[in-house]
Amino acid sequence: MTEDDKDKAKAAAVTGVGASVGGAGGATVGVLELAAWGVATGFSAGLAIGVGAAAGAGLAYGIYRFFKKRKS
Repeated sequence: MTEDDKDKAKAAAVTGVGASVGGAGGATVGVLELAAWGVATGFSAGLAIGVGAAAGAGLAYGIYRFFKKRKS
Protein backbone atom coordinates (compact mmCIF):
# COMPACT_ATOMS: atom_id res chain seq x y z
CA MET A 1 0.00 0.00 0.00
CA THR A 2 1.44 3.34 -1.02
CA GLU A 3 1.55 6.40 1.21
CA ASP A 4 -1.17 8.03 -0.92
CA ASP A 5 -3.43 5.00 -0.42
CA LYS A 6 -2.84 5.12 3.33
CA ASP A 7 -3.78 8.81 3.38
CA LYS A 8 -6.99 8.11 1.46
CA ALA A 9 -7.90 5.30 3.88
CA LYS A 10 -7.32 7.57 6.88
CA ALA A 11 -9.41 10.33 5.32
CA ALA A 12 -12.23 7.88 4.61
CA ALA A 13 -12.16 6.61 8.19
CA VAL A 14 -12.23 10.13 9.63
CA THR A 15 -15.09 11.10 7.31
CA GLY A 16 -17.06 8.02 8.34
CA VAL A 17 -16.65 8.79 12.02
CA GLY A 18 -17.65 12.39 11.42
CA ALA A 19 -20.76 11.29 9.54
CA SER A 20 -21.73 8.99 12.41
CA VAL A 21 -21.31 11.69 15.02
CA GLY A 22 -23.08 14.25 12.84
CA GLY A 23 -25.95 11.87 12.20
CA ALA A 24 -26.37 11.26 15.90
CA GLY A 25 -26.27 14.99 16.56
CA GLY A 26 -28.79 15.66 13.81
CA ALA A 27 -31.07 13.00 15.20
CA THR A 28 -30.81 14.33 18.71
CA VAL A 29 -31.21 18.03 18.03
CA GLY A 30 -33.36 18.12 14.93
CA VAL A 31 -35.77 15.31 15.65
CA LEU A 32 -36.32 16.23 19.28
CA GLU A 33 -36.99 19.84 18.36
CA LEU A 34 -39.43 18.82 15.64
CA ALA A 35 -41.13 16.39 17.97
CA ALA A 36 -41.54 19.13 20.56
CA TRP A 37 -43.41 21.16 17.95
CA GLY A 38 -45.48 18.10 17.03
CA VAL A 39 -44.51 18.22 13.36
CA ALA A 40 -41.96 15.42 13.19
CA THR A 41 -42.53 13.12 10.26
CA GLY A 42 -40.42 10.37 8.80
CA PHE A 43 -39.27 12.69 6.05
CA SER A 44 -38.32 15.59 8.33
CA ALA A 45 -36.53 13.25 10.74
CA GLY A 46 -34.58 11.67 7.89
CA LEU A 47 -33.71 15.09 6.53
CA ALA A 48 -32.39 16.27 9.92
CA ILE A 49 -30.27 13.13 10.30
CA GLY A 50 -28.94 13.41 6.75
CA VAL A 51 -28.00 17.06 7.10
CA GLY A 52 -26.28 16.35 10.40
CA ALA A 53 -24.34 13.45 8.90
CA ALA A 54 -23.22 15.53 5.91
CA ALA A 55 -22.15 18.41 8.14
CA GLY A 56 -20.28 16.08 10.49
CA ALA A 57 -18.47 14.35 7.64
CA GLY A 58 -17.46 17.65 6.06
CA LEU A 59 -16.28 19.12 9.32
CA ALA A 60 -14.29 16.01 10.25
CA TYR A 61 -12.63 15.90 6.82
CA GLY A 62 -11.76 19.60 7.00
CA ILE A 63 -10.20 19.20 10.43
CA TYR A 64 -8.26 16.14 9.27
CA ARG A 65 -6.88 18.03 6.26
CA PHE A 66 -6.01 21.05 8.42
CA PHE A 67 -3.91 19.01 10.81
CA LYS A 68 -2.45 16.85 8.03
CA LYS A 69 -1.13 19.92 6.18
CA ARG A 70 0.06 21.53 9.39
CA LYS A 71 2.04 18.42 10.33
CA SER A 72 3.78 18.11 6.95
